[in-house]
Amino acid sequence: MTPDEDMAAPATAHDAPVEATKPKAKRPVHVYTLLVEVGRNPGDGLPDGTTGAGLLCYAAGVDEAEAVNETVAVLKQADLAPLDVTGYGTLEEQLASGSEISPEERALMERARSENAVIVAQLTPFSDDD
Repeated sequence: MTPDEDMAAPATAHDAPVEATKPKAKRPVHVYTLLVEVGRNPGDGLPDGTTGAGLLCYAAGVDEAEAVNETVAVLKQADLAPLDVTGYGTLEEQLASGSEISPEERALMERARSENAVIVAQLTPFSDDD
């Protein structure tokens, strides 16, 4: 290299052109009604003599798969043993199919949406007698 040549510093990752990134559009959060069957686990808090339970849950998510995954994760953190999940759709889907949803259920669904949470609305223990 001659003294007349431009002696630029070596290029680094910081020298790369910065591309304007578009903010990701937020996907709407829906609330899904899920029925989760759980088995027994040590320390699960279920009544003695039961073999498991059915949990009616309202779970927020951008789609049903996310709502199911979040619900299963939360229940596992609570030392429960999720075995099966049945989805009943969103409030809108349930209304479209002719289901009647009480004001109390609607309030719990709205709470799940506003808190981006999983709400366990009902727990029904199972026993060998059932």
